[in-house]
Amino acid sequence: MKKRSLLLTMVILLTFTGGIFTGVFLTSKSEQKVTNALKVNEAPKSSKELEPKDAPNMELEDSKVLIGYVQDFRDPEMVDYSKLTHVIFSFAHPTKEGDILLNGDSAIKNLRAMVAKAEKHDTKVILAVGGWFHINGGESYDYFKTAISNPNSRTKLVNELTSMVDREKLDGIDIDFEHPRSKADAENLAAFTKALSDQLHPNGKELSIAVYSKIHSGTGTVTDFVVYEPTMFQHVDHVNIMAYDGQWDGGYNAANLSPYPFTEKIVNYWAGLFEKHNLSKEKLVLGVPFYAQPEDASIKQVSYAAIINNNPANATSDTVNMNGTTYHYNGITTIQKKTGLALDRGFGGMMLWEAGHDSSGPHSLTAAIFEELTKSRGNLAKK
Repeated sequence: MKKRSLLLTMVILLTFTGGIFTGVFLTSKSEQKVTNALKVNEAPKSSKELEPKDAPNMELEDSKVLIGYVQDFRDPEMVDYSKLTHVIFSFAHPTKEGDILLNGDSAIKNLRAMVAKAEKHDTKVILAVGGWFHINGGESYDYFKTAISNPNSRTKLVNELTSMVDREKLDGIDIDFEHPRSKADAENLAAFTKALSDQLHPNGKELSIAVYSKIHSGTGTVTDFVVYEPTMFQHVDHVNIMAYDGQWDGGYNAANLSPYPFTEKIVNYWAGLFEKHNLSKEKLVLGVPFYAQPEDASIKQVSYAAIINNNPANATSDTVNMNGTTYHYNGITTIQKKTGLALDRGFGGMMLWEAGHDSSGPHSLTAAIFEELTKSRGNLAKK
């Protein structure tokens, strides 16, 4: 009888308290100072209303992600949202004071169009902050470093980014600080990452981070040029490994862009690091290039799409002669092999830079990765 009375009391108490703790937390932001870029906090709130969705019928441990970066000037129509779990809009630029800048009205227009289109495919839209070049000129490093080194500007940057997520109905933030070059940089980046996590995760938003490969493409050894604090990775959902641009290691060598042996060493390094620190390898996402590097350094890179337009037979190769020079890239065969490597090592999926460089139709690299991820090794993770 006592047990029955106690159970009845507990049910009544839980029912009563469950009706009390329901609320909505709204925040507002103050006016931001910008230069020649868009004042992002003056943009009106998105009119899109959130609708409840059924939980996906899949096991979490079997889900894989396919993440595509998209530059802010791209036409949102050209993105194949049906095959991507996430699109990362690139970039928001940090100021030294902790504000964020976007590249004019066209950028915010493209971002909103992307959100609307992605929603139809249950594809998440993430905003990347940082990148290599800054909108005000030069490398982004000095701006980003200054912003996260000071507790006040760091807090302001966190608040500006989370406000942007709320206002534009985004699914999270991607940190692209290129690159932490000292222990102090690493510690400040870790503090910034935790602060963002504390703001985003309680509201059901995601946080990812782009990281340097940490492997020298020429020697195959671990480089100390970029420094990370491993405990930082416990605060993020995805670690997007930039396993490309190896042509700049040492003397210029286009063949070192992203060959398979280079990628294999990168995968081994990051898998070993996460195992050593008891971090889930499911967070690791292997990045691949969708562009080609010319042996003649005075010639610009070209997209994979340009290579296919030149000759569809180039899809299964990794080199091509065009414009009077030889280009190095990753064709379908290499991309499939890299995807298999990532899955075999327990990685959570694949990342591509960038969607605007892909070819449409039967030779699409996005489609090739998608097919590999949706085989028996795992399901593609959607919302």
